[in-house]
Amino acid sequence: MFAKRQSTLAATAGLPPPERGFRTMAARLMRQISRPPVAAALASLVLIGSAATFIAVLGDPFAGAPSARVGLQRQSPEAASAPTGAEAFGFDTYGLYSDLMSGDYDPDALGAGGEALITLPEGGYAAVSGTVRHRAEPLTPAPISGLSQPGPSGPLPVISSDGRAPAQAYARPFTPNGQPRVALVVGGLGLNAATTRAAIERLPPEVTLSFVPYADGLQAWIDLARANGHEVLIEIPMEPQGYPDNDPGPYTLLAQASGEDIQRRMEWLMGRASGYFGVINYLGDAFVTSDQGMNSFMGILRQRGLAFIDDGTARRRTGAFSRASATRIIDEVQSPEAILAQLGALEAAARESGEALGTGFSYPVTVEAAARWIEGLQGRGIQLAPASALARRPGRTSA
Repeated sequence: MFAKRQSTLAATAGLPPPERGFRTMAARLMRQISRPPVAAALASLVLIGSAATFIAVLGDPFAGAPSARVGLQRQSPEAASAPTGAEAFGFDTYGLYSDLMSGDYDPDALGAGGEALITLPEGGYAAVSGTVRHRAEPLTPAPISGLSQPGPSGPLPVISSDGRAPAQAYARPFTPNGQPRVALVVGGLGLNAATTRAAIERLPPEVTLSFVPYADGLQAWIDLARANGHEVLIEIPMEPQGYPDNDPGPYTLLAQASGEDIQRRMEWLMGRASGYFGVINYLGDAFVTSDQGMNSFMGILRQRGLAFIDDGTARRRTGAFSRASATRIIDEVQSPEAILAQLGALEAAARESGEALGTGFSYPVTVEAAARWIEGLQGRGIQLAPASALARRPGRTSA
């Protein structure tokens, strides 16, 4: 390429410059204009120029049309409304509770509806239907003098020098009226603030509440429960079948553990708070088969003056300061109809033998079904009793 360009320059060397007349310039300009990109650009400029000239000469074609100015404001988002009780407890709809009554239960006997606001720890409110905040004399604040001693992880319960035991001093007072008695323990409390507060305030004070030892702020929850008239239990995690895949936590009582290990774990569990009259098992179908483990466990409770309430898993095991076993678990099937059926069976058992004890978890459906069922108990000739009233001391036929 470079050689061809050099030969062209050599051939034209010494010639006069080419003539640049008007025709030559015009021809070159026409060739440039005829190129497609240039032609398109020129057409656009002509169009814009024509429109500008039209408006300048004749005026704005829309100048005579009606017009108005509107000020636009962005609306601030509406404040979120208070959640309903169902929403606060994790349900999408309150319809789950819309038909709690079934079978022979009379809706009028189970109490009227209504709505109340429950204050949540986070500062909001939750609307819960039915009667709440039962009026009751608060129980004596814990700790009661003489019923505890320092322990490695917190105060440990003891029998006082005058013979008072925590199983008696921290129990809710009860006077039987001669009717068959039913007691109910609702557990799993302390881990979820909304459900814990709902159980404390929605259920009448005769219902016994049990708390998870791993819960944060456990003493505050127990204080609140006792201020609302409820006696309380501490849940003791025990080795279940399938352990360690099914693990109730780091302080679980193990079936093959030594007495020293059980003592150490029990001291941590019992030292989490004060004000409880006894303990209840959490799982434990493997632990209760261990004679060594259960003997150590029961011996500690007897020495400390604590009751042992079980969910029916340890019905054949004796010991502790006082004992009671549940007749049935009321919410293994979590539906209003199933729970009411179990509560009805609990009533029947009480009529047959004079008393019956049920246990359940603090599912919202359990709390609501139990609360409505309890409202009609007196009219059906059944007395609601705290669980401590059904606990028996060894060798005695009454509490």
